[in-house]
Amino acid sequence: MPQSKPKKNKSNNISNDPSQRVQSRNRLLSDFTEDALNSYFKNLNGYKPSDIYKLVLNEVEPSIFRTVMDYTDGNQSVAADILGINRATLRKKLKYYQLHN
Repeated sequence: MPQSKPKKNKSNNISNDPSQRVQSRNRLLSDFTEDALNSYFKNLNGYKPSDIYKLVLNEVEPSIFRTVMDYTDGNQSVAADILGINRATLRKKLKYYQLHN
């Protein structure tokens, strides 16, 4: 019987192969960020990039806030403490990214 290739999760391109998941867990977040930025620059097709810092923050911050809010079951005080920001800043960011309920 032929061996099947590990399937990729269509929603985020992460392999379902356990060895790949372990390898991913051992990589630093900075490695993933660097890879994503290198890919972004490689695919510009001659366009000049601008506002990269803002682009990265707008891509990353919503995921951070969504994940921490899920982890704290929506408790903004605990989430703000985990994030190392004050609750007012958290509320402002949740509103900005339309993550408030």
